[in-house]
Amino acid sequence: MVETSNGGNLEEHEQVMSEIHLGCAPGFSGPRISKFTYCLPPLDADWRSHGETGSVQGEIELDKDGDIVVPRKPLNRSCCLSIRHNITSSIPNVWRAELVLSDFVLHKIHTSSEFEGIISLELGAGTGFYLIVFITDGWCNSCTCCQDSVHNSEEAPLDFLTDTGDEILDNCAKNVHLNSEVFKYRASVYVRELNWKNSWPPTMDLENWETEKRFSWTSSEVEEVQGASLLIAADVIYSDDLTESFFKTLERLMSQGSEKHFLVYPPLPEVLYMALEKRYNFSLDDLDIVANGYSRFQSYLKDADECEILEHDDSMPFFVGKPIDLTQIPQCVREYNRGNDIEIWQIKYVRRKSPSR
Repeated sequence: MVETSNGGNLEEHEQVMSEIHLGCAPGFSGPRISKFTYCLPPLDADWRSHGETGSVQGEIELDKDGDIVVPRKPLNRSCCLSIRHNITSSIPNVWRAELVLSDFVLHKIHTSSEFEGIISLELGAGTGFYLIVFITDGWCNSCTCCQDSVHNSEEAPLDFLTDTGDEILDNCAKNVHLNSEVFKYRASVYVRELNWKNSWPPTMDLENWETEKRFSWTSSEVEEVQGASLLIAADVIYSDDLTESFFKTLERLMSQGSEKHFLVYPPLPEVLYMALEKRYNFSLDDLDIVANGYSRFQSYLKDADECEILEHDDSMPFFVGKPIDLTQIPQCVREYNRGNDIEIWQIKYVRRKSPSR
């Protein structure tokens, strides 16, 4: 059963198709492998200084004869990923929010050091597309033009892809394997089950460990993931029940992670970047077309002004959210139209301040 954005269920024979695949052959269904290409910033110049025409912002440069030197657009570099998915939604599909999030992470990788050498956790990974882009670190090992680049991290970070259901997790693991040759470094990637409706941390049945499913957690992995400083989620807001379960799980993860991070000085930043698409439906209650799932999502967040007020009293812990300006994020992934209904939010968990701090 597929849940609709207002929390209802589609009939078992009905399936949802991503607009990413509207150009596919009619009548096609079942798993397929699609190629997704993303562009990389130029090696010899700052990509933010180049416009569509290749012009460079700054002073005009003249050659020895006094002629204007016309700046040339650097040679485009690109990488290609193979993603196994379903055209319809019986197993994970590729949605626009996931592609926008990939644009965002590629931009961050090449404009800051925020994502270097960290432990990351993706919630509701689906196909695993975003984290596979993240693992490649924006550099394609199979492209000769990129092989001179050196990853500066002393050791490969840990990356956890999580979702629920053996079929989904198995497909995610296959995608990691399909793209393992383009990983710039030997990443430690774990595909694990994390059902938001179950408790966290998961209970460990040590007596029956040998017969447990292949996507179960070990105690050491649970400890590692509680040190994650980056959490990621894309296109997980479409059902009110799941949204509630998602934020309960997020609170457990970020509250335990925050306690662990206080043992390190300076404390590690812990943040969730969430990409979502506003989905509109006609509401009988409102007699209007509304994005109920989006409204429910926003109800869990405080804005910066509310955060400043609440930090000065003995309030309960809360989430503070800030939207990312997507006009400042270049589109790197080629195979989609970004549209106007996709957003990325930066979400942090603010704990109750202790008198001793």
